Amino acid sequence: MNWLLDLTPDEWNAVRLSIKVATVAMVASLPPGILIALVLARGQFWGKTLLNGLVHLPLILPPVVIGYLLLLSFGRRGPVGAFLAEHFGIVFSFRWTGAALACAVMGFPLMVRAIRLSIEAVDRRIEAAAGTLGANPLWVFATITLPLILPGLITGAILSFAKAMGEFGATITFVSNIPNQTQTLPSAIYTFTQVPGGDAGAFRLTLISIVISMAALVASEVLARRVGRRMDIE
Repeated sequence: MNWLLDLTPDEWNAVRLSIKVATVAMVASLPPGILIALVLARGQFWGKTLLNGLVHLPLILPPVVIGYLLLLSFGRRGPVGAFLAEHFGIVFSFRWTGAALACAVMGFPLMVRAIRLSIEAVDRRIEAAAGTLGANPLWVFATITLPLILPGLITGAILSFAKAMGEFGATITFVSNIPNQTQTLPSAIYTFTQVPGGDAGAFRLTLISIVISMAALVASEVLARRVGRRMDIE
């Protein structure tokens, strides 16, 4: 069984890069995820259905389509990519940062939905009571709403992380499959399946992917329950 843990340097790099990409994608998605979830949960405006559809579009479209759209927009010749590269030196295409962007886009709907459901479950009377005591809306959100939606926030973040760990189509289309640079776990597994004798490496990385993703989901459930029990006690 030692062969299961006897990873090559390239395999370890794929594991580390996947965790790095998934973590960055999750953290970067949190602020806009909370904002969009709040707008969809509380807002009443023309175009709300359209916004909701755009947010959930990555769940419906093939991942390759998302990756191609990112390449058109954030590639070196794309309008956004060219502007960022010229003025800020930020490059996404064929870089690990591009993999994080693709993973963030693909996991964003899961995060938003979890947070939105938590916001919709909050008793508005509690927030209204705080407002009658003179608290401004931002303070009410930070001290009342945010703690109440914390279980949903944790769930959404972990779901986004787990989705990022398994993202393949959008990532390989946008940043390719470059060892030690953009090759994440799914890309490395795909590479192993295309070469003779690569079954052992593919199996090792598959097990690692399962372990990391399951650990993230279990951690999400445990944290959400602990936070929920603590809030019930308080």
